[in-house]
Amino acid sequence: MPKFLVVHSVGKGLTLEQATPIAKAAKAGSTTDAYWIRSWYARDEGKLYCEWDGKDGATIQKLLKGATPDMPVDGVYKLEMMVNGEDFR
Repeated sequence: MPKFLVVHSVGKGLTLEQATPIAKAAKAGSTTDAYWIRSWYARDEGKLYCEWDGKDGATIQKLLKGATPDMPVDGVYKLEMMVNGEDFR
């Protein structure tokens, strides 16, 4: 299944307590066609970067609108290539 990166502008003050219900909603809304894997928060940028497996970007966007309607989505980007630094030791 293709991988996607979803970018959210969430501001520089996001806490784990604020992120927890959002994460639970994303996980609960996950399906075999759009499945949340993990997220990284860049406080200095005010951005949350989320890795998803999905059939396509539209399916992920639809899930996000239903499960986390108040969460801003800057973009959904299909990841065409993944390179692991451990492969180059």
